[in-house]
Amino acid sequence: MQDSRRSRRVRTAAALFAAGALALTAGCQSGGGHAAASPSASKKPSPSPSPAWNRSPKSVAAVGDSITRGFDACTVLADCPEVSWATGSDAQVDSLAARLLGPAAPTNSWNYAKTGARMADLPAQMDRAAAQHPGLVTVMAGANDACREDVSDMTPVNTFRTEFETSLRKLRAVSPKSQVYVSSVPDLKRLWSTGRGSALGKQIWKLGICQSMLADADDLGAVATERRTSVYDRVVSYNKVLKDVCAKDRACRYDGGAVFDYAFDGDQLSPWDWFHPSRNGQGRLAEIAYRKVTAAG
Repeated sequence: MQDSRRSRRVRTAAALFAAGALALTAGCQSGGGHAAASPSASKKPSPSPSPAWNRSPKSVAAVGDSITRGFDACTVLADCPEVSWATGSDAQVDSLAARLLGPAAPTNSWNYAKTGARMADLPAQMDRAAAQHPGLVTVMAGANDACREDVSDMTPVNTFRTEFETSLRKLRAVSPKSQVYVSSVPDLKRLWSTGRGSALGKQIWKLGICQSMLADADDLGAVATERRTSVYDRVVSYNKVLKDVCAKDRACRYDGGAVFDYAFDGDQLSPWDWFHPSRNGQGRLAEIAYRKVTAAG
């Protein structure tokens, strides 16, 4: 009798153990209770890789100011877009578009730059460029934001940033795959220092070219020096904005300050105003751009 009761207790305990094990297994399989999460479930998705830079875009659109229009490169106080560093057809310049596109350049490149344009004008230019869905957009703007009648009229840095950011957003809204090459603003103080040796150039400057830097070209006094330094500092700040904003765009390349650092000499400056690039100078800008656009990495 005692052995029989012991046997029944053993069988009952075994049954309860089996039932509990079955319930536990069911709970784990259904995801209830406090079952441990799968290790892979807690992993964050990997960020999207940056798109590969296309070193051979099939079309080019240019936006910017008088430099990209070839101002004063062929005749005094006039545009000469055929020698533009970005899209020109002149064989001596061998523009960026000509180097990248070859015979297709005339039908697959567009120049929407405008003499006198400031960064505030860039969004509208970018709208026109975006409509072409170009493989590459070149940007050279900012000199006129510093070249004002007086240093107090120079575009504030924060405003300059907002206008450039707006320009890129407008491009991305219409043509998200277009690549962007951004040129630094030239060193206006170096251009003053080089050009002031030309008597003709200084007479042209008096007609109103970049007075914040070029007014009273031979005045080396403290006030004039401080004025030119203010313009220089503002250009440096503009270039930092161009670098920073471009770095946030996955398909944008800044020139690393190459144009700002380039020491234009008499051969590379307009024979009339000794400030804008000559045909030779436009060729040097094309070389810099081509080197940056086609660089690996």
